[in-house]
Amino acid sequence: MNDKKIVVLAVALLMFPQLAQSIYSPALVDIGRVFGVGPQALAQLLSVYFLAFAFGVVVWGRMCDLIGRRPTMLAGLALYAAASLMALSASTFNALLAGQGVAAFGAAVGSVVTQTVLRDRFKGAALAQVFSVMGIALAASPAIGLFTGASLVHGFGYPGVPGGLLLLSIGLWFWCLRVLPETRPQHVASPALFETLWQMLRDRDIWRSTLLVAVFNIGLFSYYSLAPFMFERLGLSAKMFGYSGVVLALGSGLGAGLNKRLLQRGLSSAQLIQVAGSLTLVGASFVWLMEDTALFVLAMVLVVLAFGMAIPNILGSALVNYGDRLGTAGALFGLLYYLLIGVGLMLAAWGQTLGGTLMVCAVVAWLLACIKPPKDQA
Repeated sequence: MNDKKIVVLAVALLMFPQLAQSIYSPALVDIGRVFGVGPQALAQLLSVYFLAFAFGVVVWGRMCDLIGRRPTMLAGLALYAAASLMALSASTFNALLAGQGVAAFGAAVGSVVTQTVLRDRFKGAALAQVFSVMGIALAASPAIGLFTGASLVHGFGYPGVPGGLLLLSIGLWFWCLRVLPETRPQHVASPALFETLWQMLRDRDIWRSTLLVAVFNIGLFSYYSLAPFMFERLGLSAKMFGYSGVVLALGSGLGAGLNKRLLQRGLSSAQLIQVAGSLTLVGASFVWLMEDTALFVLAMVLVVLAFGMAIPNILGSALVNYGDRLGTAGALFGLLYYLLIGVGLMLAAWGQTLGGTLMVCAVVAWLLACIKPPKDQA
C-alpha cells in the first residue's frame, strides 16, 4: 500500500475525533434552548466526551494488538454511526448525553488505532515528519468543526450536527474498508495490560508527556466549551462564533507549518515544546486581559499556534521505549491523558472563566516544558 494514501487516510481519521467533538460547540446554545438546560450542564457534554473517549482508547488500543488494526478501526466507526442515530432520536438531555458518551467511545478508535498504524509504518525521523503533518490536522480540525457546526446549526438546528456526523462516520467506514491495510506485525507481542500499566505509571517521562498533552488540550478545548456563552454575552451570534474557527484555523496552520520548518532546520522536539509552552503563556495572558471584548479571539490564535507546535512533538516521542507493545501502551497513554482532559474540562465548566483556565494550563505547560527530557528526546 502506498505510504501517501495511508497518510491521507490517517489525516482524516485523526481529524475525526476532534471534529466530532468541536462540531457540537456551535449547537450548545440551541441544545440548551430545546432541552431547557444551562451553560454548566451543557459544558458537561464536552467532559463526558473526553471521559468516555479515555475508556474507548483503552479498549480499541488493546484490540489493536489482539485482533489487528483494520478490524478494530471498522468496529469503532460502526459503533460511532450507531451512536449518532441515538443522538438524532434523543428526546431528553440525558439521552443526548448518553449518545454523546457512546459516540465518544467509538470515536476513540480514530485516535489510538491511527497512531498505532503510523508507528507501525514509520520510524525515527520519518515518524517525526509524519506527526508534524498530523499536527496540521490535529490543530485545524477543531476550527473546521466549529465552522461546519455553525453552518449545520444555522441550516437545520442542533439535529443537523448528529446527522452530519452520521454521514461522516459512514463515509470513513467505507474509505477504511477500501484503503486501510493491516499493519500489525506478524509476531506481535501480547503484553499483559496491567503489567504495561504498572511500567508506565513508574515512568517519569510518560507522566511528563501525559501532563503536557492534557494541559495543551484543556487549554484548546476550554475555548470550544466556554466561548459560545462568551459570544452570547457580548451580543454576538452563533454564526460569528463559527467564523472565529477560520481565524483559529489560520493560527493552527501557521503553528504546524512553523513546526515542520523548524524540525527540518534541526531543532529538537524538546526545544519546540519549550517554545510552544512560552507562546501558550503569552497567549493565555492576553486572553485573560481581553476576555470582556471580542479581541480575545485574536489572542487565542497564539494558544492554537502553540498547540499545533507542541502536540505532534509530544506524541511522536512519548512511546519510544514501548516499541514492542505500541497498541497496548498507546491505549494506556491515551487513557491517562484523556482522563486528565475530562477532569480538567469539568473544572473549566464549573469555573466558567476561559482566561483563568488558560492561565493555569499555560503555567503548567511552561513548567513541564522546562523539565529536562530524556536523552533520546533532547
